[in-house]
Amino acid sequence: MYAYIKGTLEEITEDSVVVETGGIGYNVKVSTTTADLLPGIGSEVKIYTYTLVREDAFSLYGFLTRDDLEVFKKLITVSGIGPKGGLAILSVMSADALRFAVMAGDAKSIAKAPGIGAKTAERVILDLRDKISLEDTLKGLGGPADKAKASADAQTADNQMKREAIEALVALGYSASDATSAVKRVELQENTTVESILKQALKYMF
Repeated sequence: MYAYIKGTLEEITEDSVVVETGGIGYNVKVSTTTADLLPGIGSEVKIYTYTLVREDAFSLYGFLTRDDLEVFKKLITVSGIGPKGGLAILSVMSADALRFAVMAGDAKSIAKAPGIGAKTAERVILDLRDKISLEDTLKGLGGPADKAKASADAQTADNQMKREAIEALVALGYSASDATSAVKRVELQENTTVESILKQALKYMF
């Protein structure tokens, strides 16, 4: 129903915000990660929304990016994962980290979300494995500077190195979400190798 809400941020709680626009205050449920990333009260914000309509409820769920919204929509298609569970998962891991956890079969990382048990985490992996692509996972790993200077072929090579570095970290015993987060922080240089990415990423693991 609503693609997004753009207005003044009037209130922030642990699991919801109030955005005023056109004289109306919209109560929007958000993940703790989204709440932490919001600007201060009184700032203008743009929240991408998912509308849930039931006989006894009309609720809005909000995200700062379309990517987070799309991942949330995929999550709630999983049996046993409602909107509350979807927000819980996105409160403990980013959209990119969730994608890689699904592809790596890392149920342990997904199960860190409150109310999400091991069986439910495994169901998330089973149901979403065919709905998530590697390119979607890797496309956001590079920083703005990387993307601005890289050609399509170079970007593909960079993504391949990052994937290999993440897989190496997972093989060393780190969770897929932690490995993805660490590699995401590494800035690629002209002569970057998988080994150099690993060395830099390991510094962020401690």
